[in-house]
Parts: sequence; structure tokens; C-alpha cells
Amino acid sequence: MKILTALMTAAILFLPTGAVQAQALIDKGFVSGWNVMVDPEMGNGCLIQTVYQDLSVIRIGYDATTNRGYFVAFNKGWRRVEEGKTYDIRFDLDGESFDAVATGFELDRVPGVGVFFDDREFIHAIARKKGMTIYSPAGEPVMAIDLAGSAKALEYARKCQQAQN
Repeated sequence: MKILTALMTAAILFLPTGAVQAQALIDKGFVSGWNVMVDPEMGNGCLIQTVYQDLSVIRIGYDATTNRGYFVAFNKGWRRVEEGKTYDIRFDLDGESFDAVATGFELDRVPGVGVFFDDREFIHAIARKKGMTIYSPAGEPVMAIDLAGSAKALEYARKCQQAQN
């Protein structure tokens, strides 16, 4: 198993009250089932986002304020996720497992977890895969993510990011 150092910077995501700021995302188009967007709260970092039938939301992108890559997942059904709490999680990419530390947060009253990577290129490794499964600290599957179209969408996000710099 590979171990990734994945810590979220609370100053970026948390208001003084502890609530996450609603992201004023700027739409840059729709590519292969994913929205390409710019997030001013991440230093104009570009990202891709998709919404699944159960209304889960996945974002994969660049945090330009700290030069990192990230993925975040939101789901209204995650009642046990606590804002600001860190979770030792595991995620699987087409059979390859990674350990990471995710931080719980809330965006517009929807719980989520975020994992940041010092190696920004790791998000492209994610996109080259067919699927990702996120596991709880107890090892139970929490979410299965279909990554179809993410590689092409991230090509556009990379170009978007180059234009922001």
C-alpha cells in the first residue's frame, strides 16, 4: 500500500465560525460528463466536478494557493462526518490502494471529506483510472466513484490552470 501525506489547510476551507465558505465557482464548460470550473477560494485553482444520481458531488482539482492537487467528495447522507475532524481513510484506484488523511467539512450544509496531495500530478493518475472506491476508517466502502471522462476533463482543467498562472 502506498502512503500519501494528505492534509487539508483549515485556513482555506473554514470560516472563523468553522463553516466552509460557499465556493463562488466560475464555469468554464462541460467536458465528458464533468464541469470544468475555476475556484477563487483556491487561488483561482481549476477543477472538474460531477454530480451523481444520489446527488453526491466529486471535485478533483488544483489548489493554486498551496500548489497542491486534491479530491473532495460531498454526500448529504454522511451524517457521521464531523467538521474539522481528520479521518484515516483508504481509497482504491482500479485495485491499487492508497492510505490518506481526509478532513471532514461542510459546504452549504452538505457533509464532505477532502484529501490534498503535495504532488499535483497525482490527480492525473486518478483520472487515468476507471473508478475509485473510498473506504471508512473501519474499512467499509463508503463511496464508489465512476471516473469515466475525468481524464479528458482534467486535460481541460490543466489548460485552464495554465491560463490562470
